[in-house]
Amino acid sequence: MQNWKRRLRASGIHLSISLCVASLAAILVFGLWYPYPYREISGGRALFFLVAGVDVVMGPLITLIIFNSTKPRQEMAMDFTVVGLLQMAALSYGLWTVFVARPVHLVFEYSRMSVVHAIEVDPVFLDKAPASLQKLPVTGPTAITLRPFRDAAEEFDATMAAIGGVPLAARTDLWRPYADGTVRILEAAKPAADLISRFPNHSALIGSAIERTGKSITQLRTLPLVGRDHVWTVLLDSNTAEPLEFLPLDSL
Repeated sequence: MQNWKRRLRASGIHLSISLCVASLAAILVFGLWYPYPYREISGGRALFFLVAGVDVVMGPLITLIIFNSTKPRQEMAMDFTVVGLLQMAALSYGLWTVFVARPVHLVFEYSRMSVVHAIEVDPVFLDKAPASLQKLPVTGPTAITLRPFRDAAEEFDATMAAIGGVPLAARTDLWRPYADGTVRILEAAKPAADLISRFPNHSALIGSAIERTGKSITQLRTLPLVGRDHVWTVLLDSNTAEPLEFLPLDSL
């Protein structure tokens, strides 16, 4: 019984350390790679908690199994070193998986906004993008637009490629700075007042989002926002098309 108490105490200490490390990792993931609302839209929250949960449980569980107070101190130190290295290796691999799946751009895709993720972008074709867009951001998504198609043949090819699994938003040859598409974005966007009529049961949610923008409802327009797991709605400044606020409403 005394040995089990010591095992539980050692496992509890290990669990506390693991939770501290996971908390630091969460700051990195949610503060830089998946800022709101992308932790929801792109599944960052679920992916991180899966990775961190397995790692946090694995280390303390192994400690609970291997801890034995009768072992020589040097042998115990070696055991804990191996467990710690295995745990850090698992966490590092998990964080790398989260990193390569991170959202990199909020893309105006002709009639809607889409989120493109690093894993969807073929690095071989990054040199086809404008020079300012050839490096994928690591501090959260940036807003960009897609240029108009040159002709019907290009549009057909892009559509067939999208059907084949290459999202339009990930086509680096179509990327352009967001400011280049301001006029087209505002033409495609709808008045924010339309949301109230479409979603009367969510008027309080819509009103709170509008209030957070610091704009009146007449100064805002909306577009649907398609992510990896969800469809949301983005509120845009009616003059600059700047994304100001996000709503968990499917406005497609």
